[in-house]
Amino acid sequence: MKKTTAAALALTLGSGGAIADAGSQRGPLSESDMQAVSPALERYADNRLVSKLWKGTDLSPRDRSLITVAAVIARNQTILLPEQFELALDNGVTPAELSETITHLAFYAGWGNAVAATAVAKEVFAARGVRADQLPGAKEPLLPLDEKAEAARAARVDKSIGTAAPGLVRDTTDVLFRDLWLRPGLTPRDRSLITVSALIANGQDQQIPPHLNRAMDNGLTQEQASGALSHLAYYAGWPNAFSAAPVFKKVFEQRETK
Repeated sequence: MKKTTAAALALTLGSGGAIADAGSQRGPLSESDMQAVSPALERYADNRLVSKLWKGTDLSPRDRSLITVAAVIARNQTILLPEQFELALDNGVTPAELSETITHLAFYAGWGNAVAATAVAKEVFAARGVRADQLPGAKEPLLPLDEKAEAARAARVDKSIGTAAPGLVRDTTDVLFRDLWLRPGLTPRDRSLITVSALIANGQDQQIPPHLNRAMDNGLTQEQASGALSHLAYYAGWPNAFSAAPVFKKVFEQRETK
């Protein structure tokens, strides 16, 4: 199926029955480039990633793109970013959502990684004719804040690390949860999805429980969370996925008993 046809079908069918545009999963390399070094890697790219992983029905093509973009940015794998940005746009992620994803990940994967991703996205956006008025503003009207839930979160963090890093506690509240998380450029569910994906990609297992719970409170289903974890094994490595799996299992079990 031609790329343009697959993209059109993905946008037409919607997330439930969409056909993903999976690209080549080789980044800028050609088939012959990859075969010249690792024929087996080319076989896995084609037979496993393109033909199976990206065709899975546990996640929409759009979700797969958000998850992959988050992982690739988090791991600073800029060689993969042009293809993954193009795929994300073809799979229904808007330029505004990509822009906001990069901004969000500056705080969850590091400033330099976000700046590196910005340099790549600039070229992709220019080639597609993306205009400045299609992107989120520097300061946007914020989404409503659940004051009770935020107060409880802030109290837990202050009790945990307040005496060790009061500045970190302050900025976590003021910059992240009273600003960044309330920006409307991503839905709360999608913002949680890219956060969890970045945490898995960087092996930050200790940070997963609160964010996975938040993701599920924001509408991510258990099937989608499991699908994200399986998908990330290919982009973050099996050890990171296996390290996160028991954490996911515990969160799922705890939520079932509530």
